[in-house]
Order: sequence, then structure tokens, then C-alpha cells
Amino acid sequence: MTWLIWRQYRAQAAIASVLLAALAAAIVVDGLQIASRWHSVLVSCAGNGGCLEQAPTLVNGVMSDLPYFTLIVPVVLGMLWGAPLVASELEARTSDFAWTQSVTRTRWLAVKAGWLLLAAVAWGGAVSALFTWWSGPINADSATAFTPGQFDTQGIVPIGYAVFAMSLGIAVGTVARRTLPAIAVVLGGFIGLRLVIANLLRPHYMAAVTTYFKVTSTFTPPGQAWVLSQGGVSRTGQVVGRGWGDLEPALPAACQRLLPGGPAAKSGGSMTSVFSCMQAHGWRGFVTYQPAGRYWPFQGIETGIYVLLAAALIAVTFVVVRRRDA
Repeated sequence: MTWLIWRQYRAQAAIASVLLAALAAAIVVDGLQIASRWHSVLVSCAGNGGCLEQAPTLVNGVMSDLPYFTLIVPVVLGMLWGAPLVASELEARTSDFAWTQSVTRTRWLAVKAGWLLLAAVAWGGAVSALFTWWSGPINADSATAFTPGQFDTQGIVPIGYAVFAMSLGIAVGTVARRTLPAIAVVLGGFIGLRLVIANLLRPHYMAAVTTYFKVTSTFTPPGQAWVLSQGGVSRTGQVVGRGWGDLEPALPAACQRLLPGGPAAKSGGSMTSVFSCMQAHGWRGFVTYQPAGRYWPFQGIETGIYVLLAAALIAVTFVVVRRRDA
């Protein structure tokens, strides 16, 4: 069976290997240039934090979009390799022959699906490793490890995406019995699930930390923390966002008069007066965030979600194949 799988997919494997080598060459060349620029910035800004904030962008042009390739790879694997695995056999009626030989359906599917899932792990891991290395100076410069587009393209989660997309393609192709509809479902399903998990589930993998502080001071979470919300909260529990447009209507009348342009505003000290007034009326500032130390637990949780979903899809595939007539 392994030799048969190799003969069936050797052309695709060769093309994939060439593409991966070309991508790796482009990433390595550009990554070395980025590392050189970052080293120059560190040397020129030694001991000056403000200088780092004014440093030129490390990545320019089309290369800044390279990390998003890790988001494309999984769904392409699922559409082009996963969806046709069973569907193409059913469409061509080669399943009539394959499923009546000495090799059982279970073994036939286990070997084919196993090798393709292994290929998805290898591709997802290789691309993720390349972009994690490439993004090192960018992560150090921007300190936004949890940002969508960075969290999703580095670490171990791209492997989970690749395994899930491949499993989704295999399962949908088996149920739909047609390759083209399966490809469409894989594309829509993968993108839809990614959006749901990233926007609705990811912020709540672990209970967020909320820190309260005096409105006359400031607080910035340490490291590359993920700030979910921030603003002010009154003594009665009224919460407003960070912007003054949200805050002004909620302020006590005495504090509103101190706002810039108000009847009691004083040049040069109005904002300090506003904050002092808010402090006197029991207002506190707050920041709700996921600490930087949770980056790898979040990576593990999200990867685990996609792997479990992939396992469920493969289980469904086995059930359908074993019960379906050849």
C-alpha cells in the first residue's frame, strides 16, 4: 500500500517539495536582511527606548505579506490533496476494484489518510518554522505576539490548521462523493471555523486578567500581553471605553465642566484637573488582558482544538467508508 500511495502522489510530492524549497530560499534571504536591519537598529539605539519607536519599518513591500502564506497552505492541502482522496475514487469508480481486493477498506483508508496527514504535518511544520524564524526581529520590535496574523502564522498552530484542513477535505469528499463540491466546502468551512475560533473562542481560552489603577496614573501590561479592553469604571460599576467620546457623557457634572472647552477649564492644567476630579468621585482605570506568559498555553489549546476536530472528521470518514457499498 505504501508503494502504491507513493506512485499515486509522487508528482504532487515533487511539486510540493520544489515550492517549499523556493519559499524557504525567499524566506531565508529576506530573513537575513531583516535580521541585519534589526541588529543595526539595536546598535544605533543602544540605551534609547524612544529611538526604537522611531526606527524605520523592518519589512517593506510585498515581503510583509509573506507570513499569510502559512494561512493559505493548510486550506490548499485540504482542497487539492484531501478532498480528492476518496471522492476521486468514487467518481472514477476505481473504488469498485480497490475495495474488493485483499486489502481491507479500513487498511486502504488508514494508509492513504495516514500518509496525507503526515504530509500535512510536515508541510505545516516546515512553513511555520520558517516564518517563526523570519518573524523573530519583527516580534521583538512590535511586541504583538497575540495579534491575528502573527499568532496564527507562528509556533505550532499552523500544524493544527494543516491537519484539520486535510481531515476536512478527506471527510467532506467521502460524504459528498464529488471532488469539486468538496473543495468548495473545504474552503468555506476552513475559513469560517478559523474566524469563529479566532474571534469568539481564542480570547477566552483562559480567564483574562483585569488590573485596576488610579486614573491619575497609567498601566501597561508587561511584555507582549494581549489587551482585550481598557477604559474607566465608576464607583457604581459603570464601564466606559478608552475614548473621550465614550467617557465624557458618563462623567459627573463637576468633572465635565473641567474638560477642555468647558466653563471651568484652565489652560495648562485642565486634563490633570479632570483626572483628579474623577479620582475624587471614585473612578478607576482598568485594563483587561491575557498575560504574555500565556502565549504557548494558548498555542497548545488552539492546536489541540483543531487536532481533536480532525480526529472526529477522520473517525466519520472511516465509518462512512466501511458502511458504504463499493
